[in-house]
Amino acid sequence: MPIGFKISKQKRKVTRDVVAQFRGLPLANVSDVMSRSTGTSRLRPMHAGGWLGGPAFTVKTRPGDNLMVHKAIDLAEPGDVIVVDAGGELDNAIIGELMSTQAETKGIAGFVIDGAVRDSGALRAGRFPVFAAGITHRGPYKDGPGEINCTISIGGGMIVEPGDLMLGDDDGVLCVPYAVTEKVLRDANAKKATEDAMIKAIQAGTSDRRWVDETLTRLGCEMME
Repeated sequence: MPIGFKISKQKRKVTRDVVAQFRGLPLANVSDVMSRSTGTSRLRPMHAGGWLGGPAFTVKTRPGDNLMVHKAIDLAEPGDVIVVDAGGELDNAIIGELMSTQAETKGIAGFVIDGAVRDSGALRAGRFPVFAAGITHRGPYKDGPGEINCTISIGGGMIVEPGDLMLGDDDGVLCVPYAVTEKVLRDANAKKATEDAMIKAIQAGTSDRRWVDETLTRLGCEMME
């Protein structure tokens, strides 16, 4: 058996209930409570906008090759997010309109691709979530190798395990590890509540801005008269 050419079974994944509880939480709030040190800024939404959430169905493929992504569409369950580590290369597209239509029709929640897509006009006109690192007109190869349901790295450092929670909105994408979803959910809800209160104070003109000068003073900034 060739090394790096394997399909494994998924052993666990976040539940639909957990996914539903994250809906409506801005990705920025989730990122903040994860120390602002996870996720990637390389992948951008290629669709018309909207929320993405679901368990990660992971794929690692040779850059520019989508054979295992086709197999992932066949194997993934409705609600899964197909997350593809294609090495970040942008020379050949991993998916386009045909594959996104096939996945959407099956009930897949969306794609996250560390690689390129094509048919960008069609993707951008639709609401089916597709996040990718770039766009090219050049199509993919279908020779493999690749792996399904393995640990992958997205965007140069975001580690994604099969079944982790994958989230996306207009700001980008983020993976919440399976083991910490409850804590992150609790902390993100608290963060959102705090920010909602701050927005109301700003709109009412009662926001306390003293912290700006206090911070500058603490850091030794010289303030000229």
